[in-house]
Amino acid sequence: MPIQLHIAKETRRHENRVALVPAVVAKLQKLGIEPHLEPGAGEAARIPDADYTAAGATVGAAPAETRLFFRVQPPSLADIQLMPEGSILCSFIYAQREPEVVKALRDRRITCFAMELIPRITRAQAMDALSSQAALAGYYAALLAATHLNRILPMMTTAVGSLRPAKILVMGAGVAGLQALATGKRLGAMIEGYDVRPEVREQVQSVGGKFVDTGVSAVGEGGYARELTEEEQKQVQEVLTRHVQQADAIITTASIPGKPSPKILTEEQIMGMKSGSVIIDLAAEGGGNTPLTQPGDTVEVGPATIVAPLNIASHLAEHASELYARNLLALVGLMVQDGELSLDWEDEVLARSVLTHDGEIRNDAARAAVEEQA
Repeated sequence: MPIQLHIAKETRRHENRVALVPAVVAKLQKLGIEPHLEPGAGEAARIPDADYTAAGATVGAAPAETRLFFRVQPPSLADIQLMPEGSILCSFIYAQREPEVVKALRDRRITCFAMELIPRITRAQAMDALSSQAALAGYYAALLAATHLNRILPMMTTAVGSLRPAKILVMGAGVAGLQALATGKRLGAMIEGYDVRPEVREQVQSVGGKFVDTGVSAVGEGGYARELTEEEQKQVQEVLTRHVQQADAIITTASIPGKPSPKILTEEQIMGMKSGSVIIDLAAEGGGNTPLTQPGDTVEVGPATIVAPLNIASHLAEHASELYARNLLALVGLMVQDGELSLDWEDEVLARSVLTHDGEIRNDAARAAVEEQA
């Protein structure tokens, strides 16, 4: 019998993505998975039910025998109670922010694979939803910088003289930062990239950017930068201040999944920026990278405008959904053997991305967050 998969319509504020697109339906069916979607599941991403039906998916209520669920955002507590015990959920969860959801998943004996826990190893690149969504966020950030500045990005020569190109400083050269740099370059801006990990210098240069070297290294585990000490932060700020105050636009990308975003720009630095400059803060979900950021809002502070959108990938819902659906397809491919769901806990990807299983919280950080609330 085929494995029954259900995709719900996302209900959280600011969420326009959906966990399945029509192009992925046939690929799931080849694995022995039959997708069912809640009516209107793709509407916010501008994907009508008819497109899913034409691709071979079923639009309607989840069958009673459904044991596999895909979501973008964490399910509500009520939704969890409707999931059969022992079923499998693949979704972003961010356990430190959602301890009640984690407890409900544990108590319902749901096996949950949290997409933010996918290890950043070569073998798991096709499943790395954080990276796929961050790439889109970086692209969009450069467009936001262009549309919020009161000047153009490229150099332009006119009959009455030339206009100099704008300078964009991108702080954080991860997936989002590199995409922001590349997009800014394509739009004609002068681009600089800064990161506390000096080994990304060549990556910044590869997209045409100048690397800002502060002399501080903060190489972390799992593909992320570690938090800086106070002394390191002071040294970095001294070097960065000059570059910050020369920039027309700054894009900040420093975030730690499930934790507050580090403050990498100070109020003093912001107040010393050019008049009319712009800061695009991609870390608003975690509170922002500046002490003046107001998550979800655009504010004018001294000479600068700080733009801090929430859930940026959702603004590009069509392609964001497509990439996310492909990430889920790659992940579920590890769970299906001969048309049956079979979890191999010797598989590093599954072992490291599982959040809850068999009535237990398998992730140490999530377990600690739940225990703190107990």
